[in-house]
Parts: sequence; structure tokens; C-alpha cells
Amino acid sequence: MEDSAWTETMSRFRDHLVAERDLAPLTVRNYLSDLKPLRDFMSSRNVEAFSVLDRRAIRGYLSWLHQLGYERPSISRKLSALRTLFRWLNREGIAEHDPLPPRGSFKLDSRLPRFLSQDEAAKLMDAPDPTSPKGIRDRALLELVYATGLRVSEVSGLNMDSIDLDTRELRITGKGSKERIALMGLAARNAVKTYVQEVRSTVASLDAGGALFVNRYGGRLSQRSIQKAVRGYAARAGLGTRVHTHTLRHSFATHLLEGGADLRVVQDLLGHASPATTQVYTHITKTEARKAYMAAHPRARGRARTEERESPSSPTMR
Repeated sequence: MEDSAWTETMSRFRDHLVAERDLAPLTVRNYLSDLKPLRDFMSSRNVEAFSVLDRRAIRGYLSWLHQLGYERPSISRKLSALRTLFRWLNREGIAEHDPLPPRGSFKLDSRLPRFLSQDEAAKLMDAPDPTSPKGIRDRALLELVYATGLRVSEVSGLNMDSIDLDTRELRITGKGSKERIALMGLAARNAVKTYVQEVRSTVASLDAGGALFVNRYGGRLSQRSIQKAVRGYAARAGLGTRVHTHTLRHSFATHLLEGGADLRVVQDLLGHASPATTQVYTHITKTEARKAYMAAHPRARGRARTEERESPSSPTMR
């Protein structure tokens, strides 16, 4: 869809929300903000009109939001805005059908988030070519995301003045414009330092706006480019193509908890507003612990007891 068509449609939709539904200015702004990712999705899929969106496309959109790092409550809110939009589009004749099923029919993915093992994470870190400018940049990118658990939007938005290589701290502006401090280890610090000194200093342009990670033209590296890079290196490392920046975020949190970190500390580092959001990672570690126990302990499945019964030398009780 062309920018002019999107802008005109959103302008008319805004008028509907204000004049007909009499919504407060803040509510109207939230509606429009929740619809912005749909514009990016349609552009990335070359969807030219709302009428082309079907139920399969909407499911793809929700999955895409999850891959970008949106949490379930945020996706639910965007789905609600989408319902309101399509009711209006149908009424206005802009779309002939509503691709959204009745409320409650869409079940958002409730499976535990995927994460990499520590060995898999190491393979991913080693995937970029350390002899090329792009490889040096991308090694720094991967190391930083894994070391900090940042969302893809937070990585793309990082500026040079947000990071202190001496103290290994980053000042992050997360969701809701909330600021927090993220930490990074030596591997990430060294990779970022090498990138800044050897690559960024030679390509960054004034258009970068002080961005930490820049593309080959010197402009800020986009979220889409970051996701594409992560998928590409995951495939190169033999990890498949379903690895995203959020997979590294999940891995960051899981490995911290496996190492004994307090849940509240992990919550603060991730920038979660509620501990309930972070709680899912305790389920992951418990699940993995159970798998390890069942696979390794000699009596986990009654194997030892069976072997004792079958052994001719086993003593009998008198």
C-alpha cells in the first residue's frame, strides 16, 4: 500500500474515532499507534490493499509481531485495534470482508518461548566473518543482544552516547519511554569496541543520528535488517531459520536463571513492568531440569529397578 493511501485511510479512521465514537485524544492516539506495525507488515509482504488481507495473512501478522518481540498483552491490544479498524473498513466499503474471526477465536501462542542452549549461542556468535567489516559489525550486534537481552527496537535505537565501554553499561529507552540500565560482559564489550574503532568510524554518516549500529551506507541499521542478519547467521550456524533477536532475549534470561540469578534482577534487566511476564522463564528452567533428570538419573524411569529384577545375582528378601 502506498504511503498516501495509508495516510488518507488513517486520517478518515481517526475522524471516525473522534466524531462518531467520541473517544478521548489519548485513546485515539493509542489506536493509531497500535496500527502502525500493520503498515510495516503490509509493506514487507507487498500487500497493496486492506481488501487483500485474509485470515491467513492476519495470523502471519500476529506471528510477525511475536518475532519482533512484542509481548502477548501488546499483541492482544493491536488485535483489538485491528478489529475496530476492519469493522469501519467494511462499513465504508474499503474492505469487502472481515478476516478476523469472532472475538476469542484467535488463540495467541502460549507455548514456552524458544531459546538456544549455551553451545548453540556460542555457535551463533562465531558465525559472522571476523575479517570483513560486515562480519565485525554483526559479531558485535549478536554479542550485544545475547549479553543484554535487548528487544530488536531497542538495539536499532541504540546511540553512541547510550553505551559506556569502560563501565560496560548501556542506557536503554524501552517500552513506554521507560529508561533502564543494561549490562554487558567482556565478550560483548570487546566486540563492540572493535566494531566502533575499525568499522563504524569509517562508514557512519550524519544521517545516522549518532546510531551505534549503521548499515553500509552509514545510516541507522533498521529492525528488519537486524532480524534478517540474525536469521541468516542462525542458518549458517546450523540452527535453522526460526531464530530471531527475541530468541536471543529468551536465551539471555534463561541462561541467567540457570546460573542462579534472582528473578527480580532478570526482570529489571529485561525491562519487564511485571514479574509475571518474567515468570515464564522459571517454567523454562524447570522444564529443562525435568528433562535432564529424566534422561540422566538411573531411577528416573524405573530402569534400575527393572535391571535389578532381571539380574540373576539380585538378592531376595527372606
